[in-house]
Amino acid sequence: MEMPAPSTHVLARKEQIVARLKEVLPTNAVISDENQTRAYECDALTAYKCPPLCAILPANTAEVSAALKVCHEMGVPVVPRGSGTSLAGGALPTADCVILGVAKMNGVIETNYADRYIKVQSGRTNLSVTGAVEAEGFFYAPDPSSQLACAIAGNIAMNSGGAHCLKYGVTTNNLMGVTMVMMDGTIVDVGGAHLDAAGLDVLGVICGSEGQLGVVTEATLRILHKPEGARPVLMGYDSAETAGQVVSDIIKAGILPVAIEYMDEMLIGVCEEFSGAGYPECEALLIVEVEGSEAEIDDQLARIKTIAAKHNPVELREAQSPDEAARIWAGRKAAFSAIGKISDYMCLDGTIPVSSLPYVLKRIGEMSKHYGLGVGNVFHAGDGNMHPLILYDANKPGDLEICEAFGAEVLKLCVEVGGCLTGEHGVGIEKRDLMTVQYDPADLEAQMAIKDVFDPDWLLNAAKVFPLASSEPRRAA
Repeated sequence: MEMPAPSTHVLARKEQIVARLKEVLPTNAVISDENQTRAYECDALTAYKCPPLCAILPANTAEVSAALKVCHEMGVPVVPRGSGTSLAGGALPTADCVILGVAKMNGVIETNYADRYIKVQSGRTNLSVTGAVEAEGFFYAPDPSSQLACAIAGNIAMNSGGAHCLKYGVTTNNLMGVTMVMMDGTIVDVGGAHLDAAGLDVLGVICGSEGQLGVVTEATLRILHKPEGARPVLMGYDSAETAGQVVSDIIKAGILPVAIEYMDEMLIGVCEEFSGAGYPECEALLIVEVEGSEAEIDDQLARIKTIAAKHNPVELREAQSPDEAARIWAGRKAAFSAIGKISDYMCLDGTIPVSSLPYVLKRIGEMSKHYGLGVGNVFHAGDGNMHPLILYDANKPGDLEICEAFGAEVLKLCVEVGGCLTGEHGVGIEKRDLMTVQYDPADLEAQMAIKDVFDPDWLLNAAKVFPLASSEPRRAA
């Protein structure tokens, strides 16, 4: 992936920039030692690395504002960073940038159970939001696989989803308001403790903007009453096409499970060895979970199992206890870690119409043979959010380039069948040069015009999302 050349003018002023930042931030909040900045040289797309000029760790909105004012005055690029779990290179630095990490901003500001919202600092991890309210019988619905580590800031930047988004939606459906700091240090509040704000949907623009428009420091999130209960059923099939048809039939029957997850043969074996979840040997595995009262669960699962049985499953198993339910989910939740134990990989997240699942899975298998790289498929089947994991050897010359070409073909296929380039990981640098596959020049111009309004000097995460050739005139201005 090409990145723009760093500004030699900015690099030459490193000592001056660091000194100015130390004037407005606590000394221990500014990291400029080259060895220490290597901790910020990449995110979860580890194939690409570049140590930043320096990193800063402000503790509140006021400190973020003060730091951004300095960077704006000095013309220093800034890359916002949550927990660094981005799989699309969204937090990849450039050599002349300041990494602005929100890890210290992890507090709970307000909790309101009557109106069902919680206000948190944006560095708080996804899972700990639920942790703050579960004693009162509430939870925060979006649940990315990295929820133990990923920050709310990154969830908002990439509009993250998760296994249960089929029923509860993704981040944008659970975000009520934000406090955001503009590149010039201006602090703005958008939305708040109500479901819909009046006027233009500015919050909808901010959610999913990948750190292009401002730095979100606080977020008001919708919390929900925990369901009375939940129960998964596991079903194995001897072909991907059959499993895809089962998913389609469940949706067509008007049943809305809380989650429908898919794993192929490779992932089944790898996850079973990693977690001991008790998965069967088969070509395709589905995990379907429903929730509600015991009567609701029994009724929904009976209908789902009737549909599943018509397609001759290798195994059809309903969890009979909380322990069995946890084991069924254990392998799926560990999928990325399990693959990472045996190989380098690139994880994609294109989306497709559910009806196209069988065809797309077949084509990905054909591409795997063509490129000579293994691929494991795990994804949110209910809403067609694909997660092909392409395996490669980072130490083998040329393997990464082959992997990138393979990934580009998969994402082009997603758009071809009526889907899109990204479901929840974002564009970052990974899909930046594929944006022209989904959008024509007028579409891209309209998107860049929005950035012009929020960040006229293009200092925030400027080498991401938009093809470099399209954005170069603005970045060079």
